[in-house]
Amino acid sequence: ELVHCFFSILLVSCLRTYASSTSKPNILLMMADDLGLGDVGCYGNDTLRTPNIDQLAKEGVKLTQHIAAAPLCTPSRAAFLTGRYPIRSGMGSSTKQRILYWTGGSGGLPPNETTFARILQQQGYTTALIGKWHQGMNCESHSDHCHHPLNHGFDYFYGMPFTLVNECQSTENRQLNALVQAKYWLYSQIIALTVLTLLIGKLTGLFLVKWKAIICFALCGFLFFISWFSSYGFVKYWNCILLRNHDISEQPMKLEKATSNILKEAVSFIERNKHGPFLLFVSFLHVHTPLITTEKFLGKSRHGLYGDNVEEMDWMVGRILDAIDKEGLKNNTFTYFTSDHGGHLEAQKQNTQLGGWNGIYKGGKGMGGWEGGIRVPGIFRWPGVLPADTVINEPTSLMDIYPTVAHLAAGIMPQDRVIDGRNLMPLLQGKVQHSEHEFMFHYCGLYLHAVRWHQKDSAALWKAHYTTPIFQPEGAGACYRSGLCSCFGEDVTHHDPPLLFDLSSDPAEIKPVSPATEPLFDIVISRIERAVQEHRQTLTPVPQQLSGYNNVWKPWLQPCCGTFPFCWCDKEGDSHQEIL
Repeated sequence: ELVHCFFSILLVSCLRTYASSTSKPNILLMMADDLGLGDVGCYGNDTLRTPNIDQLAKEGVKLTQHIAAAPLCTPSRAAFLTGRYPIRSGMGSSTKQRILYWTGGSGGLPPNETTFARILQQQGYTTALIGKWHQGMNCESHSDHCHHPLNHGFDYFYGMPFTLVNECQSTENRQLNALVQAKYWLYSQIIALTVLTLLIGKLTGLFLVKWKAIICFALCGFLFFISWFSSYGFVKYWNCILLRNHDISEQPMKLEKATSNILKEAVSFIERNKHGPFLLFVSFLHVHTPLITTEKFLGKSRHGLYGDNVEEMDWMVGRILDAIDKEGLKNNTFTYFTSDHGGHLEAQKQNTQLGGWNGIYKGGKGMGGWEGGIRVPGIFRWPGVLPADTVINEPTSLMDIYPTVAHLAAGIMPQDRVIDGRNLMPLLQGKVQHSEHEFMFHYCGLYLHAVRWHQKDSAALWKAHYTTPIFQPEGAGACYRSGLCSCFGEDVTHHDPPLLFDLSSDPAEIKPVSPATEPLFDIVISRIERAVQEHRQTLTPVPQQLSGYNNVWKPWLQPCCGTFPFCWCDKEGDSHQEIL
């Protein structure tokens, strides 16, 4: 009887192991905000402490040429969610406003786009997004939720519909369209000064001007002031809000609780859904300015507030992975860590650097072509399925996550549209040696700035730049005067012939080759231009979600937990418990 009992236990154990290996894995996706490739220890940083991310790489696969589809958050995340270049979904921009600016705007990820969350939801997964969304909210009313995460395949959402900006913390060092705000404020001051001058002149008899003209001018000035200050003057209330599903929890959100709240929600979701399968997308608010950091990590790094914020985010990664381990889910969870794009070089306050470091790579956030803006961490772990401590140098994309997780969930991708991502599993498992990406197109808004060509079955890796930003000041390596590089107009340089780099020998893009130094120059350029023409033939016109109309604040679309415009509440209250 004892022997029978032993074999019964052994059989049950074997069946559980078999079921675990053949069932659909849980999927944990973690994305940092504005993290530079050079900020992570396993990518070469020896002065910032990121032990949890480094351990993830040691236990899995690290990609060294993992590329974002755009150098800014809104379009990059749209591509990540849909597996398609932002230009295909209307999430690219032809203006200087390349991200969604308002929670109360009408632009966002179109309802007809199919996210990987939707595919996994259809396959029986419980899906959740915790953290940053920044893909829009409403279309025609303040409660239609057409762009909301719950309308894009997520069963549960807790986080910011927008993104962190400096205005969430204070009115100093304004970040949201700062140049436009400064211009509007100057115009308002000029108008006020003019009215005051006319009024004094009228009262003293210096000017022969009618009262009607003064009143009319003053009224127009007041209306102008109200038209812009009603939006930009209250960013903290309009954009810095916290949602639980459709309900507003905090307006404005309490930044000091954000880290603990997001971590608590991620751990709680894992605990509630440990029997799976689940998809958990943790979209960190770290390490975007204003770098909200808890007291536990303040002053602990060697790189000021930014370093403190990076190290706190790494700690959060560790706590989430601990929750996976605690529930015995490690071997049945496909785990991924990345950043939405490169570090923000221009993020500074006086002489203090508040943005990330992109290692040896030129450029950063906002720069569509240079490697520093689009080359990001890419780390995968799935014990027993993916090899450990493995490095892959092939070109891959954030868009590849879409077909990869769809494959793991046995889902069916849409057949009526182009999917630009490729299933990474054969490459990650070592079944193939080369990436399926032959060409990758690097956009800045709607403008194609560069193209990467990875020759099939070859080590050759070329990159042609058609347009590059003009750095301010010249040679500075970033656009410090404007705060972010532009995609078009007088702020860029067009190259004909294109600047051509051999990334296999010059990944830092320091020395472009020329017909005099590279015999294959004309052949390479010709092949890339043919690829561009073929790519453009696959593009179809779509509504522009970041158009001037869609990207302006509309009071009737503004989410509000009170009676508009008195929008403030705290439904989290004292229920908040810090996770230490």
